[in-house]
Amino acid sequence: MTLKERDKKHLWHPLKQHQTHPESLAIVKAKGCILTDEDGNEYIDAISSWYTCMFGHCNHYIVDKVSQQMRQLDQIMFSDFTHEPAVKLSEELIKILPQGQAKIFFNDNGSTAVEAGIKMALQYYYNKGEKRSTFIAFENGFHGDTFGAMSVSGLSVYNGPFEDFLIDVKRIPTPDGTNHLSILKQLETYAKDFGIAGFIYEPLVQGAAGMKIHNAEGLNQILKFCKDKHILTIADEVMTGFGKTGKNFASDYIDTKPDIICLSKALTAGLVPMAITSCTQDIYDAFLSNEMVKGFFHCHTYSANPIACSAAIATIELLTSKEIKHSISRISKMHQHFSERISKHPKVKSTRHIGVIFALDLDINVPRYGDLRDKLLKFFMDNGVFLRPLGNTIYIQPPYIISESELEKVYHTIETALDTL
Repeated sequence: MTLKERDKKHLWHPLKQHQTHPESLAIVKAKGCILTDEDGNEYIDAISSWYTCMFGHCNHYIVDKVSQQMRQLDQIMFSDFTHEPAVKLSEELIKILPQGQAKIFFNDNGSTAVEAGIKMALQYYYNKGEKRSTFIAFENGFHGDTFGAMSVSGLSVYNGPFEDFLIDVKRIPTPDGTNHLSILKQLETYAKDFGIAGFIYEPLVQGAAGMKIHNAEGLNQILKFCKDKHILTIADEVMTGFGKTGKNFASDYIDTKPDIICLSKALTAGLVPMAITSCTQDIYDAFLSNEMVKGFFHCHTYSANPIACSAAIATIELLTSKEIKHSISRISKMHQHFSERISKHPKVKSTRHIGVIFALDLDINVPRYGDLRDKLLKFFMDNGVFLRPLGNTIYIQPPYIISESELEKVYHTIETALDTL
């Protein structure tokens, strides 16, 4: 019996309607940019397995570091203990995080990193005796699947059955370079009429919305407004962090820095799960008290797992290397050339790119999960490329170590798909 057949007996996959899509492809090996299935077929992983394996699958440098850590300290509860990997990771991460970040709080994944950030903002004001319970978020944003993260997300396809149970959120458009004054007027009304605890945003790129890129200066104006109104700002860098936009973090493009930053995905290069919520000293200080109840009662069993910390340290070492910086620049230039080429295609409505992120919109309106998406996904896989379209958007986010020939194959496969379908 094949893995695919065995899978169907007990497993429930995420973001999948098993009634219409009962099978899942069985992957038995991953190395560099290449995924290998149980039949020996190979696929270029052009989205880094949901933006995690940015340094390639089973990167030998990270694997070696993790292997060494596994022989010394595997897991220890972080409530009462500390350890070298956690301390060193905090030191190295603070060096590269946007200015103002001072404290590191550990989580398990991107959703829980956001969840912790939301709870930090709410309790920050609670501890100060202020009642603030409303958040501001962008339209069509996505921040995760837990209840707080769902609340601030704006994609109803994920939230529909749960909308009656979510916290209060007021939504604003993303800045496009022309609309920031109208957004600021909207924010003025919200700040006057509601107790706003925080503004959460995906800096520069909305991932699940289809890699939509917004205006940096417009976002900066929004952040300045929030600072002036003492509204905490939460940058969700789960997707954008660790080099994908061409800088270490998307927030590096913006003058006004966030109070809280959420990190995961490429943090550990896809090797093991871990997430981090970082914050300023001011936020941390609001939880200091002789009253135990003013502490932050939020904990995960695997917080600061030493093995995950060692993977993250190795990730930062690679990220800050000249080789990876050069690779990111090389991929960005190739995206630019491909954008100029593919934008002339009659089926392409628009293209955009930043760093290693590239996206194009087809000149057609289709559901996020529909026939066209399924046909495109099958075509890509049949041609040895793993791309996962979002509605009418085809996007690329390849590992930094992808070769020029591999990336050209990705481009060619997209062009062939548009010609064929």
